[in-house]
Amino acid sequence: MSEKPPKALQAEEVTPRIGSNYPPDLAKAVAGRAKRVLGDKFGLDQFGVNHVALEPGAASSHRHWHEREDEFVFVLSGEITLHDDDGFHVLTPGMCAGFKAGAANGHRLVNRSEAPASYLEVGTRSADERSHYPDTDLKAWKTAGKWHFSRKDGSDL
Repeated sequence: MSEKPPKALQAEEVTPRIGSNYPPDLAKAVAGRAKRVLGDKFGLDQFGVNHVALEPGAASSHRHWHEREDEFVFVLSGEITLHDDDGFHVLTPGMCAGFKAGAANGHRLVNRSEAPASYLEVGTRSADERSHYPDTDLKAWKTAGKWHFSRKDGSDL
Protein backbone atom coordinates (compact mmCIF):
# COMPACT_ATOMS: atom_id res chain seq x y z
CA MET A 1 0.00 0.00 0.00
CA SER A 2 1.71 3.16 -1.17
CA GLU A 3 -0.35 5.87 0.51
CA LYS A 4 -0.93 6.19 4.21
CA PRO A 5 -4.28 4.64 5.25
CA PRO A 6 -6.86 6.88 6.91
CA LYS A 7 -7.32 6.79 10.67
CA ALA A 8 -11.10 6.65 10.20
CA LEU A 9 -13.69 7.10 7.47
CA GLN A 10 -17.42 7.02 6.82
CA ALA A 11 -18.32 3.66 5.25
CA GLU A 12 -20.71 5.41 2.85
CA GLU A 13 -17.72 7.31 1.37
CA VAL A 14 -16.27 4.06 -0.01
CA THR A 15 -17.38 3.34 -3.57
CA PRO A 16 -19.42 0.13 -3.55
CA ARG A 17 -18.39 -2.84 -5.64
CA ILE A 18 -21.36 -3.94 -7.73
CA GLY A 19 -21.52 -7.37 -9.29
CA SER A 20 -19.49 -10.45 -8.45
CA ASN A 21 -16.73 -12.80 -9.56
CA TYR A 22 -19.39 -15.31 -10.62
CA PRO A 23 -19.74 -16.20 -14.30
CA PRO A 24 -22.44 -14.09 -16.00
CA ASP A 25 -25.14 -16.79 -15.96
CA LEU A 26 -24.79 -17.15 -12.16
CA ALA A 27 -24.19 -13.47 -11.33
CA LYS A 28 -27.89 -12.55 -11.52
CA ALA A 29 -28.41 -14.10 -8.07
CA VAL A 30 -26.44 -11.23 -6.55
CA ALA A 31 -27.93 -8.43 -8.66
CA GLY A 32 -28.91 -5.79 -6.13
CA ARG A 33 -25.90 -6.44 -3.89
CA ALA A 34 -23.49 -3.55 -3.20
CA LYS A 35 -20.31 -4.34 -1.28
CA ARG A 36 -18.12 -1.64 0.26
CA VAL A 37 -14.70 -3.20 0.83
CA LEU A 38 -13.66 -1.42 4.03
CA GLY A 39 -10.67 -3.45 5.22
CA ASP A 40 -8.67 -2.64 2.09
CA LYS A 41 -8.87 1.08 2.91
CA PHE A 42 -6.82 0.42 6.05
CA GLY A 43 -4.34 -1.97 4.45
CA LEU A 44 -5.74 -5.01 6.28
CA ASP A 45 -4.53 -8.25 4.75
CA GLN A 46 -5.23 -10.94 7.38
CA PHE A 47 -9.00 -10.55 7.28
CA GLY A 48 -11.55 -8.78 5.12
CA VAL A 49 -14.24 -6.39 6.31
CA ASN A 50 -17.13 -5.43 4.03
CA HIS A 51 -20.28 -3.37 4.44
CA VAL A 52 -22.87 -5.10 2.26
CA ALA A 53 -26.24 -3.72 1.19
CA LEU A 54 -28.93 -5.99 -0.29
CA GLU A 55 -31.89 -4.62 -2.20
CA PRO A 56 -35.16 -6.56 -1.90
CA GLY A 57 -34.77 -9.94 -3.62
CA ALA A 58 -30.96 -9.80 -3.70
CA ALA A 59 -28.69 -12.51 -2.29
CA SER A 60 -25.20 -12.25 -0.84
CA SER A 61 -24.03 -15.23 -2.90
CA HIS A 62 -25.02 -18.71 -3.94
CA ARG A 63 -25.10 -21.11 -1.00
CA HIS A 64 -21.49 -22.04 -0.29
CA TRP A 65 -18.96 -23.01 2.35
CA HIS A 66 -15.20 -22.49 2.61
CA GLU A 67 -12.48 -25.01 3.42
CA ARG A 68 -10.06 -22.46 4.99
CA GLU A 69 -11.86 -19.18 5.56
CA ASP A 70 -14.05 -18.32 8.55
CA GLU A 71 -16.94 -15.92 7.95
CA PHE A 72 -18.91 -13.70 10.34
CA VAL A 73 -21.87 -11.41 9.61
CA PHE A 74 -23.56 -8.76 11.77
CA VAL A 75 -26.90 -7.32 10.63
CA LEU A 76 -26.98 -3.52 10.66
CA SER A 77 -30.37 -2.71 9.14
CA GLY A 78 -33.43 -4.35 7.68
CA GLU A 79 -34.36 -8.01 7.71
CA ILE A 80 -32.11 -10.64 6.17
CA THR A 81 -32.82 -14.35 5.82
CA LEU A 82 -29.97 -16.77 6.40
CA HIS A 83 -30.44 -19.79 4.12
CA ASP A 84 -28.31 -22.76 5.21
CA ASP A 85 -28.50 -26.56 5.34
CA ASP A 86 -30.98 -26.31 8.24
CA GLY A 87 -33.44 -24.05 6.40
CA PHE A 88 -34.30 -20.37 6.63
CA HIS A 89 -33.58 -18.13 9.63
CA VAL A 90 -34.66 -14.48 9.86
CA LEU A 91 -31.95 -12.13 11.13
CA THR A 92 -32.75 -8.59 12.30
CA PRO A 93 -30.51 -5.66 13.34
CA GLY A 94 -28.09 -6.61 16.09
CA MET A 95 -28.16 -10.32 15.23
CA CYS A 96 -25.06 -12.10 13.97
CA ALA A 97 -24.02 -15.43 12.49
CA GLY A 98 -20.71 -17.20 11.98
CA PHE A 99 -19.49 -19.89 9.64
CA LYS A 100 -16.43 -21.93 10.63
CA ALA A 101 -13.94 -22.88 7.94
CA GLY A 102 -14.30 -26.52 6.94
CA ALA A 103 -17.88 -26.87 8.24
CA ALA A 104 -19.82 -28.22 5.25
CA ASN A 105 -22.94 -26.08 5.78
CA GLY A 106 -23.78 -24.20 2.60
CA HIS A 107 -25.05 -20.73 3.47
CA ARG A 108 -26.06 -17.40 1.98
CA LEU A 109 -28.02 -14.33 2.99
CA VAL A 110 -31.12 -13.24 1.10
CA ASN A 111 -33.21 -10.10 1.44
CA ARG A 112 -36.73 -11.54 1.25
CA SER A 113 -38.27 -8.34 2.61
CA GLU A 114 -39.60 -5.32 0.73
CA ALA A 115 -37.01 -2.88 2.12
CA PRO A 116 -33.23 -2.56 1.75
CA ALA A 117 -31.04 -4.34 4.32
CA SER A 118 -27.37 -4.19 5.26
CA TYR A 119 -24.80 -6.14 7.21
CA LEU A 120 -21.13 -6.18 8.12
CA GLU A 121 -19.15 -9.14 6.77
CA VAL A 122 -15.80 -10.20 8.26
CA GLY A 123 -13.72 -13.12 7.05
CA THR A 124 -10.33 -14.73 6.85
CA ARG A 125 -8.18 -13.88 3.85
CA SER A 126 -6.43 -16.99 2.63
CA ALA A 127 -4.29 -16.81 -0.50
CA ASP A 128 -5.42 -20.32 -1.44
CA GLU A 129 -8.97 -21.55 -0.87
CA ARG A 130 -11.70 -23.85 -2.12
CA SER A 131 -15.39 -23.00 -1.94
CA HIS A 132 -18.16 -25.57 -2.34
CA TYR A 133 -21.61 -24.78 -3.80
CA PRO A 134 -24.17 -27.48 -2.92
CA ASP A 135 -27.03 -26.08 -5.05
CA THR A 136 -25.12 -24.77 -8.05
CA ASP A 137 -23.01 -26.46 -10.72
CA LEU A 138 -20.05 -24.36 -9.69
CA LYS A 139 -16.55 -25.12 -8.47
CA ALA A 140 -14.43 -22.25 -7.11
CA TRP A 141 -10.85 -22.12 -5.97
CA LYS A 142 -8.46 -19.31 -5.17
CA THR A 143 -4.78 -19.49 -6.02
CA ALA A 144 -2.38 -16.71 -5.00
CA GLY A 145 -5.41 -14.56 -4.11
CA LYS A 146 -7.20 -14.90 -7.48
CA TRP A 147 -10.53 -16.73 -7.82
CA HIS A 148 -11.13 -19.28 -10.60
CA PHE A 149 -14.42 -20.94 -11.55
CA SER A 150 -15.50 -24.02 -13.47
CA ARG A 151 -18.34 -26.53 -13.52
CA LYS A 152 -18.13 -29.16 -10.77
CA ASP A 153 -16.78 -31.68 -13.29
CA GLY A 154 -13.95 -29.24 -14.12
CA SER A 155 -15.31 -28.19 -17.51
CA ASP A 156 -15.34 -24.54 -18.54
CA LEU A 157 -18.30 -22.33 -17.82
